[in-house]
Amino acid sequence: MHSPEPVPIMVRRLPHFEGLTLPEYATDGAAGMDVLSAEDVTLHPGERWPVATGLAVAIPHGYEIQVRPRSGLALKHGISVPNSPGTIDSDYRGELKVILINHGQAPFEVRRGDRIAQLVIAPVVRASWLKVEELDETKRGEGGFGSTGVVSIGDG
Repeated sequence: MHSPEPVPIMVRRLPHFEGLTLPEYATDGAAGMDVLSAEDVTLHPGERWPVATGLAVAIPHGYEIQVRPRSGLALKHGISVPNSPGTIDSDYRGELKVILINHGQAPFEVRRGDRIAQLVIAPVVRASWLKVEELDETKRGEGGFGSTGVVSIGDG
């Protein structure tokens, strides 16, 4: 299968980025690029912090950058991105910061240069609202949270 061409994204390195590397894919099959912390911070249990990356970007119109947690940090330390996935809009020009939260039981040290999150480039589809008096019928209907049931091992 042919891989699509990379989406070019202009990036400005801020003074506190000095000595760090730009976000990069760890493997050929990786969907996200690892982004590094540009600061040292201690996250206490339950605490949130917008961690600086030292980068500002110009994302092409029609795309966004999604900020996602790193699975290893989540599993080993309870570190996550609370608004996951976070969205960086194409018209934002400020510093890219990653909001981290410590769901763990112990303080967690983020050190400058640590991989703190993944960045995924994604196309954006815009919607338009069509006002109607009635919606089409579906099997689910108005069933909300948990209405589709739970599958248990051994059912069936």
